[in-house]
Amino acid sequence: PQPILRGLRVGDLGMVIARQSILYAEEYGWNADYEALIAGILAGFHQRFDPAREAGWIAEMDSRMVGSIFLVAGDSPGVAKLRLLYVEPDARGAGVGKMLVATCIERARQLGYQRLDLWTNSVLTAARSIYERAGFKLVDEAPHRSFGHDLVGQTWSLALVDQAV
Repeated sequence: PQPILRGLRVGDLGMVIARQSILYAEEYGWNADYEALIAGILAGFHQRFDPAREAGWIAEMDSRMVGSIFLVAGDSPGVAKLRLLYVEPDARGAGVGKMLVATCIERARQLGYQRLDLWTNSVLTAARSIYERAGFKLVDEAPHRSFGHDLVGQTWSLALVDQAV
């Protein structure tokens, strides 16, 4: 089956929190601190949601959620954040992650953002590969202790407008 993307519906945020936290616990051994983090991110997204500046998508295959991504207004004008990309294990390799990231980038461009930033961890190699192929550049990394593990956090950035002078 081909993946399709749709907008958010009631219940999606809770499903994203549950699935992503369960997957990261199974795949990386992350503890419930990660679940609390993403629950807070998505609660804030919902409470401050501005459809003129933000969006969220659910990827489905055979009417089943297999991934998600969120475009969130950043802290500075002209800057948005790509948040919480995830793809179910059985949907990996079907282009779901690439489709989600491309859709997020395109919407950020349509909304007039000049830059799209994201924060991830170095252990999330498949996601990092998708970001790199989409043109994101690694701009910062630092070790941290989170989710019960020593990790290396990374900030990636994508210029959405030509920087020509």
